[in-house]
Amino acid sequence: MGDWRTDPTFAMCRALVDGAELSSFAGGPFDVRAVVAGIRPEAKDGFLLDEVPWEHFPQGQRVRDAVRQLHTGDSPVEAGAGVVGGMCANDMRAAAALGVPFLIRIAADTGHPRRVDALGEISCPARARYFGIASRDELLLHRGLTRYDDLYDGYGVEVSGYPAGWSVAAARAAITADAALLQPLLDDPDPAIRTLAAYTLATAADRTVDRAFLARFAVERDPIVRAALVLALAESARSHPHPPTTAWMRELWRERAQVSEVRLAAAIGWLCLTDDPAPDHLRVAVDDLATEELADAMEVLPWMAAAGGSGETGLRRCVRKMLHPEQPHPARSDDPWAPRP
Repeated sequence: MGDWRTDPTFAMCRALVDGAELSSFAGGPFDVRAVVAGIRPEAKDGFLLDEVPWEHFPQGQRVRDAVRQLHTGDSPVEAGAGVVGGMCANDMRAAAALGVPFLIRIAADTGHPRRVDALGEISCPARARYFGIASRDELLLHRGLTRYDDLYDGYGVEVSGYPAGWSVAAARAAITADAALLQPLLDDPDPAIRTLAAYTLATAADRTVDRAFLARFAVERDPIVRAALVLALAESARSHPHPPTTAWMRELWRERAQVSEVRLAAAIGWLCLTDDPAPDHLRVAVDDLATEELADAMEVLPWMAAAGGSGETGLRRCVRKMLHPEQPHPARSDDPWAPRP
């Protein structure tokens, strides 16, 4: 893979450390937002990967090779899957954002054997600093990404020194530009794809996708997918405040006829959308509904899987952090077979 310090962007990162203004690089060859926006539609549709300047960004060629392997399926073993997500977990998103337009087209191809793998990778660079986060003020949060002169911009820098906010903005813009390709996946026969599609579209900067979430929710019967659509709408309203959505969340968690998964998702969504103290009846409802069995079942929701960790499910961590902050973090166990706290 080579040493990331030999990548051309390292000179930009070094200059920033030495006091250069980030705005002086905006729109240039090392601004991943500009590069993603400049990829020709024909290059995206035709998988003309060599038109993209992968080499301008840390480990870019690794992402290019992973996308190519996912697309062609030429490798005799599973290859390409997990590369983008792994890089994002290691806090390197710039090159990963370049792969988003191509991953979208793999996921949208109903005949492609690796579409689920591709779909699971798309939204990774569009989120930052969210693993293990389950608090009201941070879960579902997208910060503003428009200030070119702010190096940190709420996201800070990646391990390479590259501004993380630029990577996140580039990935979100790519998802927004191709939202029309992703929205049909909300109606896919596979509930796992419907769930991942909601998770991905929740990062789009254009909130017209909300109508697609609501339309699918009106006909969806799978409890987990219904919960995913609720969380997607909450994430949407978190980045673009929409009081009617907040009110809808409140009514949804109070509705006893709703399945437990939906009521819990709505309660978490409402808590993230308001600063109001949690009412007693919400606390009672959540504590009653959030059984260990349901917490395990809801781990298939990407939001919950990301929020959990150290033997604690995402749902249990959300409940503890949002409603019972006085409770200590469960003690870690060295026994991998030990039951969850």
